[in-house]
Amino acid sequence: MKQEYQDLILEVTGADSLVIGDTIQTLWSGYGAIVRVHLQGGARPSVVVKHVVFPRGSAHTDRSHLRKVRSYQVETHWYQNYSPGDGCRAPVCLAARAFGDEQLMVLEDLDAAGFDQRKTAVDDAEIRACLRWLACFHARFLGVAPEGLWPVGTYWHLETRPDELEAMADRELKSAPGKIDRRLSGCRFKTIVHGDAKLANFCFPGRRGVGGRGGGLPVRGRRLWHEGRGLLPGELLGREGV
Repeated sequence: MKQEYQDLILEVTGADSLVIGDTIQTLWSGYGAIVRVHLQGGARPSVVVKHVVFPRGSAHTDRSHLRKVRSYQVETHWYQNYSPGDGCRAPVCLAARAFGDEQLMVLEDLDAAGFDQRKTAVDDAEIRACLRWLACFHARFLGVAPEGLWPVGTYWHLETRPDELEAMADRELKSAPGKIDRRLSGCRFKTIVHGDAKLANFCFPGRRGVGGRGGGLPVRGRRLWHEGRGLLPGELLGREGV
């Protein structure tokens, strides 16, 4: 890790020194990595650093590359300008900075905050905890315009799948997605959504638990956020539809 990156981490954490730890995860298509950095002499024992490196020679007109670039911009904007608040805990962003074709984001380490458990299977109580987090998140941003975020969140709306639509052979099926998309886009209740709310992206507290209000279950800073406007499930509103 470059010295200027280490200097930034020390500056925002108030630590005296640091040690680069394990790689938590590599990013899409070789676009960098997420690593844990151990700290000494500060209030925090560690932080999680997301280091984005845009590959040299990337085709800047390539749809996939441009979407990845925009995704990281959206993620940075999210952490700098939005807060889910109590009840839907998320990692605190300590710093986010661009260095040419590289970006660095310094995040709170949720493991150090007590949310050090990952689940591959959950019981009913844990399912309800995940749903409570999502319900709180959706309620918090109900009707909020996604300024600086994706106009439409998630990866499965029609605009993100033009190649797949074009490849459909069945003409009758091919004529349906546009109508469905228009119906969904015109719904009354919209909110900001987490675009990848799968089990692997939730952190669970360890045996000792985590005290304090809103300390129940944060979303993990792994592949992180893909925020944007989306639909709010009807059951969260006490309605059959939206």
